[in-house]
Amino acid sequence: MVDKIAYPVQLLQPDGRRVLRPEYTNLVRDIGPDELRALYEDLVVTRRIDVEATALQRQGELGLWAPMLGQEAAQVGSARALRPDDYAFVSYREHAVAYCRGVDPAEMTRMWRGTAHSGWDPHAVKVTNPAIVVGSQGLHATGYAMGAHLDGAEIATIAYFGDGATSQGDIAEALGFSMSFNAPVVFFCQNNQWAISEPVHLQSPVPIAQRAAGYGMPAVRVDGNDVLAVLAVTRQATQRAREGSGPTFIEAITYRMGPHTTSDDPTRYRSSAETAEWKARDPIDRMHRLLDWEGLLDGAFLTRVRTTADEIAARLRSGAVGAPTPPPLSVFDHVYASEHPLLEEERAEYAAYLAAVTDTEEALS
Repeated sequence: MVDKIAYPVQLLQPDGRRVLRPEYTNLVRDIGPDELRALYEDLVVTRRIDVEATALQRQGELGLWAPMLGQEAAQVGSARALRPDDYAFVSYREHAVAYCRGVDPAEMTRMWRGTAHSGWDPHAVKVTNPAIVVGSQGLHATGYAMGAHLDGAEIATIAYFGDGATSQGDIAEALGFSMSFNAPVVFFCQNNQWAISEPVHLQSPVPIAQRAAGYGMPAVRVDGNDVLAVLAVTRQATQRAREGSGPTFIEAITYRMGPHTTSDDPTRYRSSAETAEWKARDPIDRMHRLLDWEGLLDGAFLTRVRTTADEIAARLRSGAVGAPTPPPLSVFDHVYASEHPLLEEERAEYAAYLAAVTDTEEALS
């Protein structure tokens, strides 16, 4: 048996050539020409979404954005492994997961524009809205998985987080709790090498997936820029969860090609040589080369993919720019499921303040 920690799973080399690892190759044998093209389209479209949203922030249309440039394969491969009733609990960078789960691009930027507490109805697409509190989604995924298991639902949940989140207590508690109660949850760590400006070796001197052993949890490392390998390991982990075999830890080794957020300048803490090294492992280029090797590329297909990407980017832009400005008092809506005395008191105080401001403006006009 190949050591899943020392030798990360890879099914596609950076030059697009396939790697034979029977245990995992067999998990994606159903991925034929049409499915390969669809995965390539997902990668291209989600990068286009990310580029468009970054441009919107630079143009003053969004307050902030967390780019995912370079991490498309980790997100697309894992999201496409999920079944419709599985539930994804994300951090703030999983824009490709949201897209693959069916979130309308026009709704993706509402929170980042500051016009809503959230972007979409999570229950409609089985993916949560962005979680800004680092690591909290691990606990949410574990609790939901336990509840679903008690209800007799044969589903899996998946918690997405970065390498930096593994130093948070919430993730540690989620790992321990999930093992104690055999929760059907997949912990999907996107190790993009940097927690803002802190390199991954400060989070752990050993591979992050190795931490799972301390909880008795099976773990696997995967080339996070290889969409087929990610699809295979996530299929395996979610199936374990659904059949009652408990949680799995996946470490997807990838790289954050852009800034942590649009308020960050990565040139202050990492070298251009490092970035160039990872650019050579680009997930989209890798799939492009595979399709080329296998005779699945043609001009019409590439044109269609570019057109689709542009149309979706246009929808994202129109949704952002055209988002209505909510009334000030709506900030108190949907904070609790039912009325809350403290919240109602705060609402009344804010309403009085707004009325006083209006009266003052009218008096001065």
